[in-house]
Amino acid sequence: MITLRLAGLLSLAALLSAQTLETCRQSHRRGNLEEADRCYLALSASKDPYLRAEANWALDRYQEANEAFKEALKAQPKNPDYRVRMGYLYLYHEQKQDAVDLFEEALAIRKDHAGALTGLAAVASEGFDSAAIELAEKALAADPKQLDARLLLAAIALEDNNPRKAVEEADKALQVDPESLEALALKATVDLLDDKPGTPHLAAILKRNPAFGEVYQTAGRFFVLNRRYEEGIALYRKALELNPRLYKARAELGLNLMRLGHDAEAKQHLEACYRAGNTYPSVGNPLRLLDSYKNFRYIKRDNIVLKLHQREADLLLPYVEEELRRAISAYEKKYKFRLDRPVQLEIYPDHEDFAVRILGMPGMGALGVTFVNVVAMDSPSGRRPGEYHWASTLWHELSHVYTLAATRQRMPRWFTEGMAVYEETATSPEWGDRISPPVILAIRDKKLLPVAQLDRGFVHPSYPDQVVVSYFQAGRVCMFIERKWGFEKLLDMTRAFGQLKTTPEVVQEQLGMPPEEFDKQFLAWVEEQTRVTVEGFESWKKGMQRISELVKKEDHDQILKEAPAVRDLYPDYVEDGNLYAVLADTHLARGDKKAAAGELERYARAGGKNPASLKLLATLLEEQGKTREAAEALSRINHIYPRDEELHRRLGDLLLAAGDPAGAVREFQALVAMKPLDQAASYFSLARAYRSAGRPEEAKEQVLLSLEAAPGYRPAQKLLLELSQ
Repeated sequence: MITLRLAGLLSLAALLSAQTLETCRQSHRRGNLEEADRCYLALSASKDPYLRAEANWALDRYQEANEAFKEALKAQPKNPDYRVRMGYLYLYHEQKQDAVDLFEEALAIRKDHAGALTGLAAVASEGFDSAAIELAEKALAADPKQLDARLLLAAIALEDNNPRKAVEEADKALQVDPESLEALALKATVDLLDDKPGTPHLAAILKRNPAFGEVYQTAGRFFVLNRRYEEGIALYRKALELNPRLYKARAELGLNLMRLGHDAEAKQHLEACYRAGNTYPSVGNPLRLLDSYKNFRYIKRDNIVLKLHQREADLLLPYVEEELRRAISAYEKKYKFRLDRPVQLEIYPDHEDFAVRILGMPGMGALGVTFVNVVAMDSPSGRRPGEYHWASTLWHELSHVYTLAATRQRMPRWFTEGMAVYEETATSPEWGDRISPPVILAIRDKKLLPVAQLDRGFVHPSYPDQVVVSYFQAGRVCMFIERKWGFEKLLDMTRAFGQLKTTPEVVQEQLGMPPEEFDKQFLAWVEEQTRVTVEGFESWKKGMQRISELVKKEDHDQILKEAPAVRDLYPDYVEDGNLYAVLADTHLARGDKKAAAGELERYARAGGKNPASLKLLATLLEEQGKTREAAEALSRINHIYPRDEELHRRLGDLLLAAGDPAGAVREFQALVAMKPLDQAASYFSLARAYRSAGRPEEAKEQVLLSLEAAPGYRPAQKLLLELSQ
């Protein structure tokens, strides 16, 4: 009897404790934050480690919460609910693998645990992995009332630019819990994105909970995803006005302020997060990056701001500034307006610094990103020579500045990316990415998306490389429209998207056909454009293997006989092992330098970026007496990998010989900026260029620097005498 009575008392105590936790949560839910804190503070002294864990987490005591969860798991190792809650704590702190482990441990205890499945879906969703949908649906199959899974499906639909489905999923969540503020927040976000500030959903939320800043935090996230950064920042500010302890919102505010170049205020918010115990990577990494900005140089001139690392600023500045001004001038004419603020271009020699600049986290594969008027991108020195065309990336990103400004950042992702890809090739047929094997396979296997669904290929890819395929498809869609209707039609579509019209509406209105008919015409065009490569891809792969065997045997005659046909099956292939280089080497082995040069010229026109191949082309052209063509071949490398002493030395000499002293000055300035071992010769070369350009005083200054580096350097002595006379 005593044992039964004790058991009853313990059960009652557990029930009362559970009610106490729910009481705390309800106080918080009603916006009574101080009352909730007092409740959680009392609960943090509970003998139940699970209750202490939840209370400490609510009080932002993350270490104490972690230790209490460990204690709770030790006491009840077979309790899957505790593992799920601890998994969410780890997910909050960006320890994704630890979270996944805990969710999977919960599933090992109970294979259909809806909370664990939802947790795995949440992890996948943070990486925009389409598996999140399948996992959330599994959670709902296990428990149709799993609210978080339904909310996740609503959020994913909104990420896919499908507001109708997002509202449907949010309504289903409200059927489960009519008081769900999170569901109302998603519906309010749909209205705000549609420029409807007087949304009844927002009013309903704030009536129930005047401190529910999460509604603005949710909206802020989706505004940022849609590149409406300034509006997103304003929403995060509103979230913090209602609840200053929304540290995720504060961290996002700090990161987005940093994205737009407001570094001082960004640092204040990020430091506040760090002091409060939010020391996860997307807070700590940006703070470390901000501290490193002292190593960058800011150059402000007219309508541009350049941010270059000290160690390469002198080298890059002339090339970057010239290309940026050329792009601004071209886009002002094409898009028929001027920007209302300067363009800020930031170039990072360390790719992981660039990734942190963009996401707050390392590990991003992109080359460049645009934030309103701020363009951040990799430096050519941060990539392997030949894999990155920085000038093409600059034009791509600056296109975003103009198209998004023209629409007040109201444009579907596929169209702004498509315009940017289109502009790369419009600037130069040699620029832009070549058609890649994943694209070939996607066309062959009929995997291109309908234009009305093309955004999904960027946000939630359903197979590896779909993002790459979507960039290609979006670019070709814009190219198809330009060729069939003219560039003015792309401008008309831009203006229509600025009015918040959907892709189906814009296609019907501007192109005079339903999206399904457009898809039919576009697919026929793109399949014809790529037919030789797509149909011949398997033959090309076999041919490449055959040529590789012939190269090993050094069978030059057979290479020259077979390789051209294989090359022409896939002329866009200019990567390592390309047949342009194989044929050039074969011609050289046969002593036919003219034919080798012709092959390398084809390579350059096809978009080849290997500096060694372009240097060889320049050498062969120079030997044929084609000085200007040789200089053009070397000039291509400046847009790819300018950190090359030999390049600037050779190109400077060629430009001098071709009667272009201004170009020679630029090249020898770049050579001097690289601080080569033979400084005397470098200063002397720059002096010669200044002299040819009619700038004798600057020439004399460089001669003196040459003699300072090597007092006995006879060519400099002679030039100094001539300049003095």
